[in-house]
Amino acid sequence: MSKILVIDDDVDILSAAKLFLKRHFDEVTIEKNPEKIPFLLNNYEFDLILLDMNFTQDVNTGREGFLWLDKILDLKPEVKVVLFTAYGDVEMAVKSIKLGAKDFVIKPWENDKLLATIKSALGEAPAPKKASSEDGIVGESDVMKKVFNTIDRVADTDANVLVLGENGTGKDLVASALHKLSNRKKESFVRVDLAAMPETLVESELFGHVKGAFTDAKDNRIGKFEEANKGTLFLDEIGNLSLPVQSKLLNVFQTRTIVKLGNNKPQNVDIRLVCATNSNIQEEVSKGGFRQDLLYRINTITIEMPPLRERAGDIELLGKHFLDIYKGRYNRKITGLSAALVKEMNRYNWPGNVRELQHSMERAVIMCQSNTLGVEDVFGEQHQFKTETNTAKSYDLENMEQQMIEKALKKFNGNITESAKELGLSRAALYRRIEKYGI
Repeated sequence: MSKILVIDDDVDILSAAKLFLKRHFDEVTIEKNPEKIPFLLNNYEFDLILLDMNFTQDVNTGREGFLWLDKILDLKPEVKVVLFTAYGDVEMAVKSIKLGAKDFVIKPWENDKLLATIKSALGEAPAPKKASSEDGIVGESDVMKKVFNTIDRVADTDANVLVLGENGTGKDLVASALHKLSNRKKESFVRVDLAAMPETLVESELFGHVKGAFTDAKDNRIGKFEEANKGTLFLDEIGNLSLPVQSKLLNVFQTRTIVKLGNNKPQNVDIRLVCATNSNIQEEVSKGGFRQDLLYRINTITIEMPPLRERAGDIELLGKHFLDIYKGRYNRKITGLSAALVKEMNRYNWPGNVRELQHSMERAVIMCQSNTLGVEDVFGEQHQFKTETNTAKSYDLENMEQQMIEKALKKFNGNITESAKELGLSRAALYRRIEKYGI
């Protein structure tokens, strides 16, 4: 028996909202004047309030929305508030959630999205995303539910998103999911791995060049921004950009134009930007290695991907997920994971995160000679965690990571490409770790 109050100074909005919501809720009250909110709350009971962020006195700053949100929660702290907002006000809407709103809806809304948002705020939403979801992200842990929730909230906006997390945590999957669930899903999704790109080629790759712009520029070439026009551009490992390129990137975001190398004519671009990094970006800013103003541009929304060791309950789930994939791919009749293997998988720290687990499961499926995967199949016969006699040093994450890197390099006679593949890391990430540990 849910009762909804809709407050908006646009009578057309009120009429459309009431017409649709009456089909799904018991009572829908509409009100044009926000000054009547105290009276309505003191005399009637509402389960949820749909509140506009901007009224006629304050057309686009959202201040009135924040003011009335505070008053509503002061008068009725138990009532759920969902905000109406325009595309350009997403940052304000995110701020309002921190102040107590349950969610926000972009105007003009899609009916299904509006209904799902209201039901979610009322606690009537379907179960959270689960394993084997269409976007490829697998997880049921509390930390992953937060990730799914943030993706669902911001995917259909044009807000820039910064995805943080260690290597192998699935930052690229988050970027892909944001695109698939966005209004740009029918357009291009373009991924740029900045860690693997030589610094001398970054500008040409991002912005394109014209024939003769430099020695090897024998033809005109479009850049990644132009390739992603109308779609989503995913800049992976953005922390690797040099300061001069950061400056040019900032100018692109400010002017929404690019200038190809060898050409002075600006060209309009329309992209949704998603960036990712495994570095401590705030630390890089404090050191002067990353521009603060650029960070403000790219992190309207920040999504932190947790390391696998912090995803309680997800390791076995992921193991079974990858087992299903690879036993089908390689035509193996493997029924499941042994109890001993599950125990060891949960004890292991997985420094390479989900990517390491994925590669381990693929290798195990290929090499397994029984119907059940065991400890030796995944970790090898010399697995160092199978007894309780290991020293505390063996469980130290950095010490363990160094040992794994040294073993991989020895196994492949120093071949960086093969060692990186074995460890589930990019070549650039492996080089950084080799330098870090002085290997």
